[in-house]
Amino acid sequence: QVQLLESGGGLVQAGGSLRLSCSVSGRTFSRDAMAWFRQAPGKEREFVSSINWNGSGTHYIDSVKGRFTISRDSAKNEVYLQMNSLKPDDTAVYYCALTIAGWGRTTPEEYDYWGQGTQVTVSS
Repeated sequence: QVQLLESGGGLVQAGGSLRLSCSVSGRTFSRDAMAWFRQAPGKEREFVSSINWNGSGTHYIDSVKGRFTISRDSAKNEVYLQMNSLKPDDTAVYYCALTIAGWGRTTPEEYDYWGQGTQVTVSS
């Protein structure tokens, strides 16, 4: 049974930083693409960033480019999202997701496994 478990969320002031982690169990994800999504209250789940199987390819939405960095450690079965210069608009529940369909996917429907989410709150 594949499980994804996020950690690292919390409350931070605008301009601060957080590092989210996602641990994958039940599957060796060394060949899978991974992503982070987020969902703010009353809004649809939004793609944030993805990383290909070996970390050589990454993709970000425009609003987080230059502030967020996605990375992975396949030996540990973990993926990370370093978030710097956080803004109140970044407030959301952040979800880790795995797709077996390959890199380049940006819609929730294209992802096969999900974590339970971790809350990120940025105060102004």
